[in-house]
Amino acid sequence: MKYNQSTLTRIERILGDVEYVIRYERGNFQSGYCVLENKKVVVLNKFLPLDGRINALIDIIASLDINQDYLSPESKKMYAEILAKYEESQ
Repeated sequence: MKYNQSTLTRIERILGDVEYVIRYERGNFQSGYCVLENKKVVVLNKFLPLDGRINALIDIIASLDINQDYLSPESKKMYAEILAKYEESQ
């Protein structure tokens, strides 16, 4: 998986497919992000570099229970890549 803007956009699309809103805000985040599950909002520190944003979203997606029925075929493929990468790192 390459760490570029295209990858970030594809990862963001996965969360968009399952109706999560991604916001880049300034804040005091210890891990660089915050997930408000009841409101389906993900808040990322806007000062994270590109690779930090991608890694944070990978952590978030791996921790969520995502119904793959709502994902587009491209998003399903990316989701599978993310889960494989996450399990590799554990």
